[in-house]
Amino acid sequence: MKGFLRFVSLGALVAGLATGVASAQELKIGFVDSQRILRDSAPARAATQKLEQEFKKRDQDLQDMGAKLKAAADKLEKDGPVLSEGDRAKRQRELSEMDREFQKRQREFREDLNQRRNEELQVLVERAQKIVKEIAVKENYDLIVQDAVHWSPRVDITDKVLKALNNGK
Repeated sequence: MKGFLRFVSLGALVAGLATGVASAQELKIGFVDSQRILRDSAPARAATQKLEQEFKKRDQDLQDMGAKLKAAADKLEKDGPVLSEGDRAKRQRELSEMDREFQKRQREFREDLNQRRNEELQVLVERAQKIVKEIAVKENYDLIVQDAVHWSPRVDITDKVLKALNNGK
C-alpha cells in the first residue's frame, strides 16, 4: 500500500509539473532501462568476462572438490555393509569433514564473487549515471526516470546511453 501511495504521489507530482510547465513550455521526460544497461552494454559484458576469468580456477577447484565428495559418499555407501563399525564411523566422520569444508569454500566463493560483481557493477552504474546527466543537460531534459512500471518508447533514451557507454565515454 505504501508503494502504491508513493506511485500515486509521484504520478500526481509529475502530472502537476506537466500542468504547471505546460503553460510555459513542453515538459521533456526521458526514461532509462537500467537492467538493459547492466545486461547489454559493452562494459557490462567486459566486466562479466573479467569476473569469469578471475574466478575460473576457484570454480573449477570447487567442482573437483564436489566430485571427490560425491565419489567418497558413493564409495561409503557401496562399502558400508562390509566395513566394521569403527571403519564405517571413521569414514562417515571424514566425509562429514569434507562436506563441511566444501560448504565453507562454496560460501566463501559466492561471497567473494558477489562482492567483486557489486564492485564492477558500481563502476558501471556511476559511468552510466554520468552519461545520463550529460544527455539530460545537452538535450534539455526536465526529468529522466529510471526503472518505471510503464514507459513509452518515444521517451526511452536507453539506446543513447548504451551507445555512449559502448563508445567508451
